[in-house]
Amino acid sequence: MTAALVALRAILHREALRFLGQRGRLVAALVRPLVWLFIFAAGFRAALGLSITPPYQTYIPYETYVVPGLCGMILLFNGMQSSLSLVYDREMGSMRLLLTSPLPRWWLLLSKLIAGAAISVLQAYAFLAIAFAYGIRMTGAGYLGALPAMFFAALMLGALGLMLSSFIRQLENFAGVMNFVIFPMFFLSTALYPLWKMAEASPLLARACAANPFTQAVELIRFALYRQLNAPALGWVALALLVFGALALWGYDPERGTVRRKA
Repeated sequence: MTAALVALRAILHREALRFLGQRGRLVAALVRPLVWLFIFAAGFRAALGLSITPPYQTYIPYETYVVPGLCGMILLFNGMQSSLSLVYDREMGSMRLLLTSPLPRWWLLLSKLIAGAAISVLQAYAFLAIAFAYGIRMTGAGYLGALPAMFFAALMLGALGLMLSSFIRQLENFAGVMNFVIFPMFFLSTALYPLWKMAEASPLLARACAANPFTQAVELIRFALYRQLNAPALGWVALALLVFGALALWGYDPERGTVRRKA
C-alpha cells in the first residue's frame, strides 16, 4: 500500500473515531431535518400549494419534494462542522503536524474532504431511512443513484468549509461565520421551495437562488433520487468544488496562508 493510501486510511479512521466518540453529533444532524419534515412540512404544504414541479411533472406531496433539500441540509451542516474541527485542530497543533507530512498538501486536504463527505453521506442515508419508515419512499435505483450525487455535493460543501477554516484564525469567530454562510445558503435555495415559486415572489431572489451552489447541490440530489442526471447542476457543483478547493489549498499554503499567519 502506498504512502498516500496509508494517509487516506489513517485520516478516515481518525474521523470515524471522532464521529463515533461524539454520539450527539448524529442526533443533532438528524434533529434539524426531522423537525422540518414532521412539523414545518404541513404548514409549508398548505402555504405553497405544491402540485407540479420539475422533473416530476406530476403531483407530489410537499414532504416528498423537501426530502432531497433536507439531505442537502445534513451535508451542509456537517461540512461546516468538519471545518470547525479543522480550526480546532489548527489551534491544538495537529493540523500543522499533518501539513508537515512529506505527502502533497492537496492530497492531505482531499483526504480530509473524503473523510468528512463519507460521514455526511452516512448521516443523509440515516435520514432517508427514517423518511422511508415515515412513508416517504423512493425507488431502490433512486437511493443507489443518489449516492454519488450526495457524495459529490458533500465534497463541494466540505471544500467550502475547508476554505472558510483556512481564513479564520480563532475558534470563537467561526460560529458567527457559520451562521453567516449556512442560513443564507440554505434559505436562498430550492431546498424548501421550488425556484418558480421564488420567482413569483421576487425575480431577483430567484436569480440569487439559481446562482447559489447549494441550490445546484440540492437539484443534483433531487434529480438523482428520481433516477435522472441534472447535467447543469453537476457542472456547477464541479466548478464550485474546484474554486473552493483551490482557495482552501491557497489558504493552507505555509508560505502565504493561515499556517504562516498563525506562526
